[in-house]
Amino acid sequence: MSSVLTKNDFHCPDGAYLLSHSVGRPLKSLQKSVQDNFYSPWEIGNTEPWEAWLKVIYNFQSELATLFSGDAKDFCPQVNLSSSLTKLVQSHKRLARKPVILMSEQDFPSMGFALHKAPLDSSSIVMIPKDRDMTDTNVWQEYLRAEIDLVFISHVYSNTGQKAPVSNIINLARELDIISVVDVAQSAGIVDFNLKNAMPDFLIGSCVKWLCGGPGAGYLWVNPDILSSCQPKDVGWFSHENPFEFDINDFRYHDSALRFWGGTPSVAPYAVASHSIGQFNRTNIHHVFEHNFDMVNYLINQIGDLVISPHDIETRSGTVIIASTHSDHLLESLKSNHIWVDQRSLGLRVSPHIYNTKQDIDLFVKKYLELRKF
Repeated sequence: MSSVLTKNDFHCPDGAYLLSHSVGRPLKSLQKSVQDNFYSPWEIGNTEPWEAWLKVIYNFQSELATLFSGDAKDFCPQVNLSSSLTKLVQSHKRLARKPVILMSEQDFPSMGFALHKAPLDSSSIVMIPKDRDMTDTNVWQEYLRAEIDLVFISHVYSNTGQKAPVSNIINLARELDIISVVDVAQSAGIVDFNLKNAMPDFLIGSCVKWLCGGPGAGYLWVNPDILSSCQPKDVGWFSHENPFEFDINDFRYHDSALRFWGGTPSVAPYAVASHSIGQFNRTNIHHVFEHNFDMVNYLINQIGDLVISPHDIETRSGTVIIASTHSDHLLESLKSNHIWVDQRSLGLRVSPHIYNTKQDIDLFVKKYLELRKF
């Protein structure tokens, strides 16, 4: 593995793969790592492999702590963001009766589904309309009122490429004693998020996108200042203070974020994700941020008038949204030329990662401009 990750370190298809906002490409070193850490203890061990497998989980926590400048004990593995969100809103005593929740119509639909269907007593959801500028602190200040109990914040919005002013929102929420939940699914691994600086109440995320860690390895971070106020309802033996005590009549919450864990955990997804996050951590994740910054600049400089996501470095993310005719023909024609992007309501989504080059951007721009003529 080189000191800085490059395209040669990843399995990439021919052409220009610009879909890292959806699924990141796997590292070439991944297969051996998963074999060594997940399969080998199972295949050749002389006893059951749980000791080795639990080391995989704890390594996953440690790599997340390095990535986000946090503490490993404050991270709990989760299956996905929806499960994480449902668990945390059920756990906090503040939300036990008639909670009022603030979120945006631009949030990923699954988050809205989870909050609408979470078994909360007479909850209500206030939606910031989708035409409001989610990068503007003043918009958030307008909606953050004393009667709000919890605010859900997407660090990056998947449809618009906007980056929310997370630190400002958290500070506003804290002043009003509002619980803050930050979703980093679209930013983890490409936009810096430092828990020591931001300190929300909860953070949820996944590894399938920019972290190139595959599906199934979600995570929940719990601010240690509020942990004692959290009593999860969806628990299992790994939520116990001592999972191996095996006394059915005595449940005690784990003294860390692992109280949110649940029953027998999966392991393979975390073997995949911990290796990928570890490689990014050890080869300078900030180089990945800088590379994306340069690639986005390069793309905006070529077709800036057609870029409808933010141009400003303070409000843009790692994904560029480009105007399209909403034609299936355009997208299919790009695919037939081995240019891998996708489309949402506002336009094409283009996401350059560390394994992309200026040649990839040039290939996309040339073909995109050609197809727009027809």
